[in-house]
Amino acid sequence: MRGDQNNPADASAKASARARREAESNTSANTSHRAPKRASAMELPLAGIRVFLSLGIAALVIAALFFGRSVLVPLALAVLLSFVLNPLVVVLKRWGVPKILAVVSVVFAALMVLGVAGLFVGNEVRGLSEQLPSYQSNIRAKLRDLRTQIRAPGMFEGAKKTFDVVQREVEAASAESAPAKRVQRVQVVPTEKSSIDQAKLALEGAMGPLSDAALVLVFVIFILLDREDLRDRMLRLWGQNLHRATDAMDEAGERISKYLSMQLLVNVSYGIPMAAGLWLIGVPGALLWGALASVMRFVPYVGPMISAVFPLALAFAVDPGWELVLWTAALIVVLELISNNIIEPWLYGSSTGLSAMSLIVAATFWTAMWGPIGLIMSTPLTVCLLVIGKYLPQLAFLDILLGSQPVLDEPTRIYQRLLADDPDEASEIAMQIVQENDDSVQAFYSNVGASVLRMAVGDHSQAATAEHRLRVVDGMDEVLDELEEQYPSTRQPGAPRVLSMGGKWEIDQLAARMVAHCLELDGHAVRCVGSDVLSNHSAVERPQMLRGDVVCVSWMSTEPYAAARNLCRRIRRAWPHARIVLLLWNLPQDMSKEQSRDQLRDQGAKLGADEITTTLDAAVAQVRSLLGDSSAQAFEPAPMPKNEEKRIKALEVSGALQSEHFKQVSQQVAKRAADIFDIPLAAVGLIDRTQEHVIAMHGGLTDDDALPDEVPRRFQHAHSRDEALASFVVADDDMLQVEDLKHDRRFAGNAAFNSVGVRFYAAAPIRDKAGQVLGVLCLADTNPRELDSREMRLLQAMANDVMEEWKGIDLPEPEVERPPNSATVGQAVPN
Repeated sequence: MRGDQNNPADASAKASARARREAESNTSANTSHRAPKRASAMELPLAGIRVFLSLGIAALVIAALFFGRSVLVPLALAVLLSFVLNPLVVVLKRWGVPKILAVVSVVFAALMVLGVAGLFVGNEVRGLSEQLPSYQSNIRAKLRDLRTQIRAPGMFEGAKKTFDVVQREVEAASAESAPAKRVQRVQVVPTEKSSIDQAKLALEGAMGPLSDAALVLVFVIFILLDREDLRDRMLRLWGQNLHRATDAMDEAGERISKYLSMQLLVNVSYGIPMAAGLWLIGVPGALLWGALASVMRFVPYVGPMISAVFPLALAFAVDPGWELVLWTAALIVVLELISNNIIEPWLYGSSTGLSAMSLIVAATFWTAMWGPIGLIMSTPLTVCLLVIGKYLPQLAFLDILLGSQPVLDEPTRIYQRLLADDPDEASEIAMQIVQENDDSVQAFYSNVGASVLRMAVGDHSQAATAEHRLRVVDGMDEVLDELEEQYPSTRQPGAPRVLSMGGKWEIDQLAARMVAHCLELDGHAVRCVGSDVLSNHSAVERPQMLRGDVVCVSWMSTEPYAAARNLCRRIRRAWPHARIVLLLWNLPQDMSKEQSRDQLRDQGAKLGADEITTTLDAAVAQVRSLLGDSSAQAFEPAPMPKNEEKRIKALEVSGALQSEHFKQVSQQVAKRAADIFDIPLAAVGLIDRTQEHVIAMHGGLTDDDALPDEVPRRFQHAHSRDEALASFVVADDDMLQVEDLKHDRRFAGNAAFNSVGVRFYAAAPIRDKAGQVLGVLCLADTNPRELDSREMRLLQAMANDVMEEWKGIDLPEPEVERPPNSATVGQAVPN
């Protein structure tokens, strides 16, 4: 090699070749930069046309909603009422009642309920109207007291008198200068209308509401009669994707039905205590005001205030003093606090997915379009728009504008704050994420920090300017400073055994800092250096590395192989006895998943490294292993639950371990789960004191194990409980999902699962009627994957089927933690 370097001919040839390559790369780079500009210039008019077309369509839709409200309001109200009445129709049909008779019966019963309620309200109002004249003296006395209090001298009385004196003097001067004019008095005397004219006016005023009510009644009847046909037509209008259309209609129907039913329960839980409290206080018409409070709370924002005015006004009129008014106001305030902060969160449980701002804007919009009826229906209508935006890609902006879910993931939020030159907020977001992950800095670096750097690399030559690049580098540097300050290493300073080195660019150095911080928190002596430490002028400052020490090199480039090979050679020359770990952060995801550990090791050997990996967790584990840390691949068993004795007793009493019927049911559920989730392996296991007994299994992790109706032989024996991942389900009494065992620090060292190549594992607890966890329904795959929240709920429901089909036990529906709302305040309505 020295001979090649000292040969002038070879050197000049290499220099000319290098210059030619640089010229070609610059030419291609300039071409690639110019092409998007031409494309964007051509696309600009088309984008403007699309915007104007969208605005025009939106204006037409809004105009249609406004001018067609005479038909659309009754239709929307009928659809809303059909959600309330249809469950009763379904119940009658299940009892064998013909469909037409069931619809007529339900509608007639609803009209009877409304009629009885109207009679009750009429009687109460009549009784109150008869009592009101007796309260006139109290009202006059209180008004006199209020007038006296208002006219009493206040803190600005002196200033007011001075202003009045000046005003009178100015008016007097104006009156002297201008001659008085005689004002002619004009009086308008209305003509008396006959009784027939008055009846006509009353009838004209009532015709509008009566016609709307009749139209709503007709719509409700026909919607209930033709519900299935209307649903099929809506599915046909939606498009060819029946899966998406079915999910959208089911979700919209479920959300609106739950909203109405839960709203009814909340209103009743408010109205009954209101009526009882007013009765105890002594306010007349307590039942009327309680019923009014229940009904008016269906009107968002305005309804509760209106319902509170009437009992307060009546308490003001009835009592000669002020005690009744104060007690009534205190009752209303206490009930509002209890309802808003205890009853509603308890009954609703979760939100409709609408943000607080979207609820207010929707209430304003629908009120402007359709009046008070629009205000009442604003939430259900907006929920429908949200679901449409969620499932129809062309209207996805509705989901973004109306939804409460975060529209930017955590890495994108931090990256945007860095681009906006706001590292303080980026640091706050980072600290919040770390705290939500049980103060796991490594989890933040692996899941969020690495993604931020990948986005920076992806935008480096495409969208980012020089200023943007500087902001990202400096801002991320401050974020890492904040994390290192908040989570410092407890190890005493000493000679470093690990060097964390950035490959070439500043982004690589930031990645190296993350690796160094993780290793420091892991208890290792680490020093973070740049690749310039290998240069000749830095030889004096170069740290000494002993035999067995490790150099971990971080690369964020998508094609780092040539540069990594060159850097590994330089590291070998500087530290011949050190071992090298290459961490290639930004390899294509499909490539990093397909490559096995042996393939990565072979590739690392070609590059001159001892180990090569693609994730931070794996790199930390490799460094620990190379340093001789026995805990590098250690697997800690799950802790014992507090109710272990009760759980074991429940398992023994159930007889599930010895029941052939339980095995048959478990086999059916396992087969169903494997088919539904399209996964190689599904199994049912029961956990006793020391072992996990595999009761049933369908499929296998290899072709030899794929036996459809019997348990593969090598899985017939029981697993040790210490090695079983199902033990964590028992310990936590909750579902478990491990997307990739290889990259999960908790389970990467599990020898039993590693020996059969398990990469993905998900399990749901199988509980008895008392809630004791007897076993699990689990899924396994040799490839990493992920189940969303709906699929996890489905897995739990299938786990419940095991006990339900075995003993007919009705178990509650599973609850899965949902993503947090992005809005500061969310409307507590059902999801």
